[in-house]
Amino acid sequence: MRRIVGIVLAALLMTGVVVAVVAGRDNEDSGTATKTVRMVIGSEKAEFFADPDVVKALAAKGYTVQAETSGSWAMEGLDLKGYDLALPSSQAPALELAAKYRVTGTLPRPFYSPLVVVAHKNAAEVLAGNGLAALDAEHRGTFRMGAYLDAARADRTWQQLKGAGKYGELTGTLYLSSTDPETSNSGALYLAAASYVANGGKVVASDAEVAKTGPLLNKLVSVQGAQQSSTDAAFRDFVSGAGNPLVLVYESQVASLLADGQQPGDLVVLYPDTTVNSDHTAVPLTENGKALAALLAADPRLRELEVRHGFRPQGDAAEFASAGTYLKQRLTGVRQAPVPTSKVLHELARRARG
Repeated sequence: MRRIVGIVLAALLMTGVVVAVVAGRDNEDSGTATKTVRMVIGSEKAEFFADPDVVKALAAKGYTVQAETSGSWAMEGLDLKGYDLALPSSQAPALELAAKYRVTGTLPRPFYSPLVVVAHKNAAEVLAGNGLAALDAEHRGTFRMGAYLDAARADRTWQQLKGAGKYGELTGTLYLSSTDPETSNSGALYLAAASYVANGGKVVASDAEVAKTGPLLNKLVSVQGAQQSSTDAAFRDFVSGAGNPLVLVYESQVASLLADGQQPGDLVVLYPDTTVNSDHTAVPLTENGKALAALLAADPRLRELEVRHGFRPQGDAAEFASAGTYLKQRLTGVRQAPVPTSKVLHELARRARG
């Protein structure tokens, strides 16, 4: 029987706290596993590494994994001595970790997931009727970032949008719910995409560009009040019907929900026309960590399980199921914004938080 091992790290960076969530299996059920790999991962990958089928697939290759979760940006403040692998949710914090621990060479990026906006159907239809979105299927469409940022600058409310009046839940300021950009990867990548659009389609790189885009980013964040520290909690709240009608999450979370057989009729997935992929990037700290990262990228069974959990393996897009009318199999029409350097992104997050 699989068991969950709780190993709590008392590490605090800004507001990011590490929480232990996953491990391997009892000795009598470890298959052929002979090597234990200790790793720190972004919380959105916890269910993947806890999946008994993933545990079994890794054991068949000779590995047991002990995984603990942390905000991707909070990993920079942890002492990873004794760990084999760090697996944050994007490349920027991974590069910072690689520099800190003197890891050389190309960092493996076994899978990725784009950021998407999940909306309740009423909200999606109102956005589409006001030029803020376009629907191309019953449960899928495009979120127009430029139009949304214009609305944010003008402090537009739902009541100012035609068609919103008949829906009692659509009231107050129009905004996207996102996670804390100082500790959470998805929140930081939201700022990367928004700042790129606000900067005229150029990645923010200079102090002048930070100053130019900072006030708008502060509006995007301050209107939300208290922010969640992870997309898991925000997505659960959305699915339960609580919270804001527009929430920024990972596509993988929606895909995993659908793979479990849940198809909430009220859910619409809007792909921002300018977004940032969450490139799950491995930082191998030992040879065992390096070997495990290579397995995640290349092993056919693990790639199949990655898709089951909603991630897109690097390479063949055909491996990713389209999930009917909810998700895109290929990300056509979605522009990828470059991500600023870690230093610039930290400063954007600081200004956004005020």
